[in-house]
Amino acid sequence: MTPPLILIVEDEAPQAEMLRYNLEKAGFRIQLAADGEAALQRIDLEIPDLALVDWMMPERSGIEVCRILRARPETAKLPIIMLTARGEEGDRVLGLEAGADDYVVKPYSPREIVARVQALLRRSDLHNAAPVQSFGGVHIDLDSHRVTRDGHTVHLSPTCFKLLEILTARPGYVYSRESLLGKVWGGDVFVESRTVDVHVRRLRKALNAYGGKDLIRTVRGAGYALDDSGDDVG
Repeated sequence: MTPPLILIVEDEAPQAEMLRYNLEKAGFRIQLAADGEAALQRIDLEIPDLALVDWMMPERSGIEVCRILRARPETAKLPIIMLTARGEEGDRVLGLEAGADDYVVKPYSPREIVARVQALLRRSDLHNAAPVQSFGGVHIDLDSHRVTRDGHTVHLSPTCFKLLEILTARPGYVYSRESLLGKVWGGDVFVESRTVDVHVRRLRKALNAYGGKDLIRTVRGAGYALDDSGDDVG
């Protein structure tokens, strides 16, 4: 079986080589790109299994690269981890809203990067076959990782796909943020609860792109559920 291909988009050569060494040691294949433009050109030739993208780069920033990749159907579900020295909460949210599935602040340990790559690849694994799940006009094919709503294709990142899969499995059940963190992100990496809110907003936007009732209900102080009302509950 061919090892997963990881694209490292990093303009600082020592950082790129450190990432290459540790990820190759963990069994991954690696490609390097020194800036955002080079990364997009490489992805045009071969779509990786995951991209590690630095925020601050010449030509195109990591934020811009994320937005471009999410806008393209062929890379809309590509797992992306943002690497940055910007650790403020607002910066984290901006990175996630731009399309990143995970966000790592420099300086970071090689072991943390390897663990986050492995965790995100597990979430995007296509080999856990299961039947199609449906609710409110939304159909989720867990074999092909395709989502449609009323016949329209819905493009989701791996994390949003997993979130939708969990919510659809038990319509009406209210999942707490902590529960969703454990089920979607796993317990082996630290993720802030605010991350759940960001991905729910992204999932809502994707599901409602062609109109229709909001299927995700926010239960204030409790969490989220999938049902037909879409109303906030205080």
